[in-house]
Order: sequence, then C-alpha cells, then structure tokens
Amino acid sequence: LTIKATQSINFGTICQLGSGGTVTVGYDGSRTSTGNIVLIGKAPTAKPAIYEIKLCPAGNVNINFDATTILTSSNGARLTLDIGPTEKGLNGCSFTTNSDCNTSTFLRVGGTLHLDGKAFSGNYTGGFAITVNQQ
Repeated sequence: LTIKATQSINFGTICQLGSGGTVTVGYDGSRTSTGNIVLIGKAPTAKPAIYEIKLCPAGNVNINFDATTILTSSNGARLTLDIGPTEKGLNGCSFTTNSDCNTSTFLRVGGTLHLDGKAFSGNYTGGFAITVNQQ
C-alpha cells in the first residue's frame, strides 16, 4: 500500500469584508463562501487536495484524518481548516481500490476555511495527514 500527496488544497484568492465567514472548496473543485467573503477570480483557482493510492493486489481501504487543522501565515496569523468530505465519503469511510496493480486510485479531499473578522491578508500554509489502512 502506498499513498502520495499529488496536489495541495487551494482556496484561491478571496477578500474579507467585515466580520468574516467561510470559504469551502469541494472535492470536485467547486468553491463557495458564506458571510462577508468575496471570491476573487474563477473557480479553477480553487483546487481540492489529491492523494494517489496504490494497493497491490487491489482491495478495500479505510481512510481517517483529523477533523480540523490550523493554517498559519508568515506574520503568525492563524486560520482553522475543517477537512473533508472526500469524493469517497466522510472521515472513516471505506472504499475499494482499482484492480490493476499498476493503476492508481485517486482520493480528492475538500475543506472549509474559517475566517474571523481579524484575519490578515497573506498566504497561509499548513498540513494534514490522511491515514489509509488496508482492510
């Protein structure tokens, strides 16, 4: 069993006007906002996280990940990211990998970024781990 991160989640460019809100990137790359968040640019700027999974021989796997993580900027500001859902389901779900040992199964993961009224401009980075267990 191997798993490799092939794409980081990206919320695109946003503008916060006032008291904050959320930005959600779906596992399909869709992007929505709530509250006083304006989405800048077109949806293709937003991208889900993508993991490449290989299991030989093919079989069932179960995925688990922390529900939230913290993103930080170079000036020390922090934002909360709710992780998921994935295209295969919610945290703790199981699915079957592709049957060919040379073929990868891809797992796309979305998330919701929470911005309070005090969020600073800048680039925020962070990480999250996904645990994949062979069943």
